[in-house]
Amino acid sequence: MKVITLSICFLSMVLFSSCASAQFHKNPVIAHRGAWKTDNIPQNSIAALNRAGELKCFGSEFDVHLTKDNILVVTHDHDFYGIDIETSTYQELLQKKHPNGESIPTVEEYLLAGKKHKNTKLIFELKASKISKARTLKAAELSVNLVKELGRQKQVEYISFDYDALKKIIELDPKAKVSYLTGHVSPADAKNDGLAGLDYHVSFYKKYTNLIDESRALGLMTNVWTVNLQEDMIWFLDKKIDYITTDEPELLFQVIKSR
Repeated sequence: MKVITLSICFLSMVLFSSCASAQFHKNPVIAHRGAWKTDNIPQNSIAALNRAGELKCFGSEFDVHLTKDNILVVTHDHDFYGIDIETSTYQELLQKKHPNGESIPTVEEYLLAGKKHKNTKLIFELKASKISKARTLKAAELSVNLVKELGRQKQVEYISFDYDALKKIIELDPKAKVSYLTGHVSPADAKNDGLAGLDYHVSFYKKYTNLIDESRALGLMTNVWTVNLQEDMIWFLDKKIDYITTDEPELLFQVIKSR
């Protein structure tokens, strides 16, 4: 009787693991700042996230800054329509709006919106502070705490140009998947430091053509940014890279479908 019970439990674990691994869309498409270009939607808006989810992208990438009053907000540049983010409060940033009427999203709002697209990963790019390293690390700490508080650990993956920020994230959440954006860390060093992958520019992979194979041999994920030309999409698909970040997710889906 014990043997049967244990066998059933083991089978249940295997089935659960299979379901968990199949949770997210099986394609390499990551929408850069959301899916915005085709329909002229503001980048890094919740509308762009929703469009990426509707397209069934594997992931939707977004950029995160920390305000003066320690609110994590979603936008690419260090200013929001001319208002400097790090030296302004969140309330001050609300003076401006995106062309579609959206205010600058807080990360909390963005992650909650992402729950509606549970099969699309939220690719969380933490921007480095212009003020100090301490502010960058503070943003990393607040980011991990918020993701945990909202229960989005399985949906969120982190990327950054700041290596110390990524190591801080791993320290706070050893199970977090993090990838580095600056192309000067070797796959071996990334593996040793606990990173899940490398996320390098298209030009870097084309210069070092063995990098994808080296990373794969070490069990590291590989992503390339930002791939907008059809010939580059084909080149990376042929290389069997794991993910492709693009401003043209619709085009990438077409390329994949035609193969």
